[in-house]
This record gives sequence, structure tokens and C-alpha cells, in this order.
Amino acid sequence: MTTSMPSRRLAAALLLALPAALTLGACSRVVPAAKAQAEEGPLDARRLELPANEAPPAPANADGKASWSLEGNTARFGVAGTDPLLTLACANGQLVITRPIAAEVGASALFAIEGPRKIIRVPVDATALPGQRGYVWQGSLPGADKDNDVFDSPFTGTLPGGGLIKVTAGDAAREIVRRCHAQGAATKA
Repeated sequence: MTTSMPSRRLAAALLLALPAALTLGACSRVVPAAKAQAEEGPLDARRLELPANEAPPAPANADGKASWSLEGNTARFGVAGTDPLLTLACANGQLVITRPIAAEVGASALFAIEGPRKIIRVPVDATALPGQRGYVWQGSLPGADKDNDVFDSPFTGTLPGGGLIKVTAGDAAREIVRRCHAQGAATKA
């Protein structure tokens, strides 16, 4: 059996390349796998145990019976005759957003509000309200902030530990936003 010259050259080249490949493989070092983010986590993280057998809570206003009402300088969203699920108020040119669900003393969070055209995140803190026991979530935005128009349309809000709230559009909310925008603009001027 005869082999052609190009086949012999190819075989010789492969024989010479094989030791070089093995040498390179032996010289390479093994890089230790990075620790999983779940093991390390953020520096200030706190682990919370979630109930294993509990179903997630239904969104507030899942039945669609809640609506907006106007009481002075406050728009209340909830079912008539019960505590509100959410309030918007205007105080000193600030739009004050209150989600009256229990909050831990000293806690802070972001209240994510998603409307049809935008998503905003409102910094909220555990706040004690006069005449009420415990702490609730409350935050504010400048009255003249253009992002306040998210409250003019239906929106959903998510708050850690507070679940989801589905809010319909309402004239009372639009009126408070309008008043607060006017106050905020006047305060700036």
C-alpha cells in the first residue's frame, strides 16, 4: 500500500502537534468556580423565611369593588365604609402616597407603581399616622413632578410584604394630582 506525499506530511504534522497540545493542556490552570450569588448575596441583605404551604395573597381590589372618593385634600381608594387600600393627599406642594398596611418600625422600601405608559418607584418609609396604631407605608413626590400623571389612569402597585394592589382610574385621584401639581408649581415659582 502506498501513501501519497501530502498524506505523509499531514500525519507528520499531527504527530508534531500532539505533544504541543498536550503540553499546553498540562500548563493551563484550573480557575476556581465563582461562589454563587445566593451564597454571598448583597452585604446588607436579610434572609426572610417564606411560608411554604401558604398561597400568595390575592391582589387588593381583586374583586373590583373598590373605587376613589374625595375627602377634603385626600383621595381615598377602597370600598365604601371600610379602611382605604391607598390614599393620595397633597400637603405643602408634595403628593403624599399612603399604603395603609403594616410596616416594621424603621423599614424603607420602594413602592413600584405601573401605569399604562410608565413605571415609577416611590421611596416609602414605615410611618406612624396620628390617631392610628402601628406603622404604615408612606412616601411622597414633588407635586409638580411630571411622573404623577401615572395616577390619572388605572395602575398596579407592588410593595414588599404588601402584595399587589390593582387600582382603577378615578376623578378623585386626578383632582388631587391636579391640585398638587398647581401647588407644586406655585411653590417652585
